[in-house]
Amino acid sequence: MRALLFTVALASLFACDHKPSTESDTPFGKTITPDAEGVRMIPISTPKGDFEVYTRQLGQSDKLKVLLLHGGPGLTYETWAPLGERLPAEGFEVYYYDQLGSHHSDHPSDTSLWNIPRFVDEVDQVRRALGMDSTNFVLMGQSWGGILAIEYALAHPDALKGLVVSNMMSSVPAYNDYVANVLAPKLPPAVRDSLAVIEAAEDYDNPRYMGLLMEHYYPRHVLNMPLAEWPASVMEAFDHMNPEVYVHMQGPSEFGIKGDATLQGWDITARLPEIKTPTLVIAGEEDTMDPAYLKMMSERLPNGSYLLNPGGGHLVQYDSQETYFPGLLGWLRGLK
Repeated sequence: MRALLFTVALASLFACDHKPSTESDTPFGKTITPDAEGVRMIPISTPKGDFEVYTRQLGQSDKLKVLLLHGGPGLTYETWAPLGERLPAEGFEVYYYDQLGSHHSDHPSDTSLWNIPRFVDEVDQVRRALGMDSTNFVLMGQSWGGILAIEYALAHPDALKGLVVSNMMSSVPAYNDYVANVLAPKLPPAVRDSLAVIEAAEDYDNPRYMGLLMEHYYPRHVLNMPLAEWPASVMEAFDHMNPEVYVHMQGPSEFGIKGDATLQGWDITARLPEIKTPTLVIAGEEDTMDPAYLKMMSERLPNGSYLLNPGGGHLVQYDSQETYFPGLLGWLRGLK
């Protein structure tokens, strides 16, 4: 429910300023209608039956094909709008992809489907359907998509040419500690105390909870720009979020992954040296994820690289384009 409150609050705040998706240019790339050119629905098999997931190809390249894994869980490909514009123009083949349960894909209502191994298998089915292999396949995940990308690299190392882990620590317990001990203390004391009371009572439906986050937390650590300037593609992604998937896996709190959420306790840090694939780890200076931890991850990866975006929040593809794109594009060109 907390995720739903977030989407409702944001939609209300921006109702007068943002219009539905169209095939039009924005400062952050194109917003795309779901029936645009290059769309392909990919059939996938699951323990609960067969479904279809949404993909859209942009650009064409025999050398590098980049499959984008969105965050959430339960968000949409719309957060990748800047890459959908920039990377094809630089000669790369890029795929938008809504994971099962996300906006343009099928929406089975069965929480047994919302677990890491099942999502990893889904990604591999999509990869094979799109004809990608170790000669051209780059997997790029942000936030929850970073978890999924890491897990995929461990499960299918022979399928990859390159891996990008953006804005995601390899340990949920370490992430929880960072939020509690570094980010929360940065809030004004009165705000921090009010949020602590709400969190302790698990009163996540309280409108004050979302109001405080929207005023004091999101505009710095999620997307480091004033809320009134957040682009349409970000607003649409939150508006299209699937709360069932999000809350089941992430939980209701914005200050760590708690309770019986699927991702609670996830920690793959000790296995990072197993990932031999060339890997770029991307961080934002003001990210919800500890940039120092992300740097450590890149150093433990046998073929790791690190890209820090000064002043960047969690969505660095929007607020840090002056460092983000030169760093990402340079690394991708190095794979060819």
